[in-house]
Amino acid sequence: MNISTNNPDMGAIATEALKQVIDPEIGLNIVDLGLVYRIDFLEEERQIVLEMTLTTQFCPMGEAITNSARESLQETFGDYTTEINLVFEPRWGHHLITEEGNMFLNS
Repeated sequence: MNISTNNPDMGAIATEALKQVIDPEIGLNIVDLGLVYRIDFLEEERQIVLEMTLTTQFCPMGEAITNSARESLQETFGDYTTEINLVFEPRWGHHLITEEGNMFLNS
């Protein structure tokens, strides 16, 4: 799945930062796991709005994952605040795992 963004250059930097966030149960980063749907940069508010999902609505590691995502973006874009919107549509499925993610999981 491609991650949508309103700023491709900063979105690419944010995507790389989010690859440092690992789902502790699966061991794969949240980007290659397909959990990140959209990253928008609101310049006037100096805010990043991250739309993401979890593998299930009841993921026991959900808070840890979203906190790590927020911290990763805050470290990369220190003058921005981060808002995380958890969404469950589209529903996450294995089809959202990237090719790199599938290679990691099958190794």
